[in-house]
Amino acid sequence: MKTGYRIAQVATLAGVSAATLRYYEQIGLLPAASRTTSGYRMYDEATVDRLAFISRAKQLGCSLEEIADLTIAWEGGECGPVQDRLRRLVGEKRAAAEVEIDALRTLSDELRSAAEALERHRPIGSCDDECGCLQVVATATTTAITLGPKPTTGGNIPIACTLSASDAKDRVDEWQRLLDRYVSSRSAAVGGLHLSFHASVDVTELTRLAVAEQDCCRFFSFAITVDHRGIGLDVLGPIETLEPLFGVVP
Repeated sequence: MKTGYRIAQVATLAGVSAATLRYYEQIGLLPAASRTTSGYRMYDEATVDRLAFISRAKQLGCSLEEIADLTIAWEGGECGPVQDRLRRLVGEKRAAAEVEIDALRTLSDELRSAAEALERHRPIGSCDDECGCLQVVATATTTAITLGPKPTTGGNIPIACTLSASDAKDRVDEWQRLLDRYVSSRSAAVGGLHLSFHASVDVTELTRLAVAEQDCCRFFSFAITVDHRGIGLDVLGPIETLEPLFGVVP
């Protein structure tokens, strides 16, 4: 392993500034650099690899606090635990991104409807109830979201969860807290189960859990629907896999 990189050399290799390297060292993302007798910082190839990992985690939207937690697993020298933690974070961030995308689509629809309303009626004089300035424009009330990529290869999807035992327990606990508090009814659906939720359910949290579950249990399929009937979740999968997590199928 090569040693003897100066801070400017490491900064160039990692694509960051020297000031960023100093900051990472200050907050603990990088271990303290060794020093020459003249006081210059010196780094080795392990630092370059660590910076590549940090850059990848930042690219995936991880905060510095989250990256600090990931580097604890990174220091263990085993890829598996790092992948487990990173996969969970990616699932959560993907769910949040899907919610933001859906909100932007809804806003886009509302703006388009408002623009159309402004073209329909231009009264002489002050605004009235029919002009687009005051009129409340009805927008679409149903949004169906299919979550999670499916394998593209042929054959049956194995009934297996990729989470570790401790992470799987945490996930089950998260589902149970949400379901116990917000599910209003369960009904059979073709190939699975339909859950109806109270209006007070946090749709962002519901989406996050569904996306995360799809990532570790590919044999499930999820669809969230928000319409005049309320909020619903369809979960499709083998009957024996549904009941332990989502409750008895009627």
